[in-house]
Amino acid sequence: MHLIDLLAPSRIRVGVSVTSKKRLLETLARLLADGHDDDAFERQIFDSLCGREKLGSTGLGQGIAIPHGRTAGLGTAIGAVVRLAEPVDFGASDGQPVDLLFALAVPEHFTDQHLQLLSQLAEMFGDAAFADHLRAAPSGDALLALLSDWQLAHAVA
Repeated sequence: MHLIDLLAPSRIRVGVSVTSKKRLLETLARLLADGHDDDAFERQIFDSLCGREKLGSTGLGQGIAIPHGRTAGLGTAIGAVVRLAEPVDFGASDGQPVDLLFALAVPEHFTDQHLQLLSQLAEMFGDAAFADHLRAAPSGDALLALLSDWQLAHAVA
């Protein structure tokens, strides 16, 4: 499973404004629930993201976070990417606020797949130059193109 397969253009946002970590998680839950007309599903994703954050921040440091959670009723993993207009405190271990996020909602039974996706995200975001390119992308489409190119380069390697 590749990260790019989890995304849809409707779940990629650039220049998002939020005032807190909670509002950011609400925004991510709304994006991840895109295509589902069920408010309860959005709430379930939000609760899953919040539950994971209570265990410890998913802020990786250097302004990057990968909030994720298991969600009952999902048949496959889904992802959303957000670049904030202004960073917010996310409780990252380095104390830096977050401005770049890749959120995941995964089925409850995704154990190995969940870990593989998190590993791919850690590798991708571990490349500081690539993160800078994501921060400089002028639009959601440009951001998606960068993510696709990264995935292609690393699938071949």
